[in-house]
Amino acid sequence: MGEIFRPMVKRPRIGVSGNTKRWSPSWWCTALALRLAGAIPARISARHSQNIEFIDALIVGGGDDIDPKYYEGETNNKDKIDIKRDQLEIDWVKKALRKTTPLIGICRGAQLINVVSGGSLFQDIRSLRQRTDNRPGLLPTKQVQVSKGSLLARILNTRHLRVNSLHHQAIRMTGANLKVVGWDLDNITQAIESKEDNIIGLQWHPEYLIYLPSQFAIFRWLIKCTKRGTF
Repeated sequence: MGEIFRPMVKRPRIGVSGNTKRWSPSWWCTALALRLAGAIPARISARHSQNIEFIDALIVGGGDDIDPKYYEGETNNKDKIDIKRDQLEIDWVKKALRKTTPLIGICRGAQLINVVSGGSLFQDIRSLRQRTDNRPGLLPTKQVQVSKGSLLARILNTRHLRVNSLHHQAIRMTGANLKVVGWDLDNITQAIESKEDNIIGLQWHPEYLIYLPSQFAIFRWLIKCTKRGTF
């Protein structure tokens, strides 16, 4: 019998933005999630350059606070900001929005997508907390409810979940073409999505929760978007 030749399936290349540190847990965990889901992760930072023409989808990762000047917030010495990263990721988000590139924002990344779209942030949510512990943690202890009929609910296959929490800022007013689809017990925004395109923003860190099927499904969804253009 002759040898059967099967065409090689091209794995999508997913850009992942973040800090420049060699040991960056969010980068390594996101890269692992993408590889397990069948994609090739491509690191983006002030030290790791990529070309958006060769990127099939984009993940904007978590990290330092966004410079308040981008959303008319109050500047103070307590804010830990990364000027180079801010500008780099703002440029990438703008390009992704123009090209309708599938896009996920994680924690800071969700906030950045919102700011680029004209939205604003709460600079410190600790005084708003009544029913949810504000201490940072990687374990899924915070309760979140997702809007019925939303894209995110379809991705997760549930409307009620528990997630981790590493943030002290949050989305206040949503930007253009974005809507809130997830809230915690204090009614603080935990998820947003686009009204038109394949864009979701999550206030939690799914890259640290890929052992949960609902969280791993987020990365699988992004890869499906690059193959089918829809979900």
